[in-house]
Amino acid sequence: MPGQNGRRVAIVAGCRTPFAKSGTAFRDVSAVELAKLAARELLVRTEIAPAEVDQVIFGQVIPSVLAPNVAREVSLLPQFPKTIPAYSLNRACASSNQAVAAAHDQIMLGQADVILAGGTESLSDIPILHSKRFAELLVQASKAKSLGQRLGALARMRPRDLIPVTPAIAEPSTGETMGQSAEKMAKENGISREAQDAYALRSHQLAAKGTADGRLTAEIAPVFVPPAYETVMTSDNGIRADSTLEQLAALRPAFDRRYGSVTAANASPLTDGASAVLLMSGEAAQALGYTPLAYIRAYAVAAVDPGDQLLMGPAFAVPLALERAAIAWKDLGLVEMHEAFASQVLSNIQAFESDIWARDHLGRTARIGEVNWDSLNVMGGSIAIGHPFGATGARITTTLANEMRRRDVQFGLISVCAQGGMGFAMVLERR
Repeated sequence: MPGQNGRRVAIVAGCRTPFAKSGTAFRDVSAVELAKLAARELLVRTEIAPAEVDQVIFGQVIPSVLAPNVAREVSLLPQFPKTIPAYSLNRACASSNQAVAAAHDQIMLGQADVILAGGTESLSDIPILHSKRFAELLVQASKAKSLGQRLGALARMRPRDLIPVTPAIAEPSTGETMGQSAEKMAKENGISREAQDAYALRSHQLAAKGTADGRLTAEIAPVFVPPAYETVMTSDNGIRADSTLEQLAALRPAFDRRYGSVTAANASPLTDGASAVLLMSGEAAQALGYTPLAYIRAYAVAAVDPGDQLLMGPAFAVPLALERAAIAWKDLGLVEMHEAFASQVLSNIQAFESDIWARDHLGRTARIGEVNWDSLNVMGGSIAIGHPFGATGARITTTLANEMRRRDVQFGLISVCAQGGMGFAMVLERR
């Protein structure tokens, strides 16, 4: 949908690294390096002159303390002039969605014509912190004016001060982990273990099909795996083509051992990876000779009380994005929903399809719409492919835009839940 200045924002191309379960293939690769790999491959594939890029925007959820502005590190690739401004952002699991949205806004405002947006995450390389007391004693020792003062500060340390502090995948406001929140949603919404496992199996089967027929691997930049660099990773390593319902049913619940239904198999795994998207104004794309995959028609962000149902944000963001796009759910030809947990996806679908939920929560007289399972996550999703927090949104954007082109679909929808009770939705259009 054109802005008031007549501009449209085009998604020209996108690519990503393979997504690898944390602690596996990319355990020796930093998030910054992963981001550079995705960005460099995108520049090569599109053959764009690097100087044409006006800005770089990247999302990351757990940044390195040594390189906190990953976007600037990307913009300092040898291919780029050193004068391209860049910034990084964090909207939890929707971080690279927000990077794409921010690029859209800058282009719509006329502040830029070409932007590289994306996201990255290495959950193999999370920062491990010292306790506050240990840090204070180290600072005191560093400021000491004599050896005696330095030794005195260090002598006050106790064994408990040496216990490291690791970041938790939990909601700071409630202390609840993502998995506990997903478990609560499953119970409150009546989402059965059988339904969750069936959904997880579907994700793996469709992702395996998309990998086998080349649709998913076409979006992936091959990566030589360190430290030996003797093997090349060309696909995601979390997809299980041979999974069965019986295997999934045999797993124990991960967050409520006695009464739970959320398992490691019906949740997205901790993952390393990066993704990048090239966006342009419609005029710039035409002038530079690019045929857009799709255009951004509208987007929306919503938030819910984290203490209620943490991952229900999409149920509020989606209708708002559809309203801004001036279309209805029935107009959508494809839908890509981020799969943090099967219970989260099924809970949001339940809300989409409920007249009662729409009335009680949105003040609407009718449901958002009924999901067509033949057009939902047609190449699987995060449960199978993986979920590097900062990278998933741009991965979904690329996958949706490419599949819209293949099927010549007019409208497509992106839906992502995020920490803090947030939800992100974006509508893409082809013509």
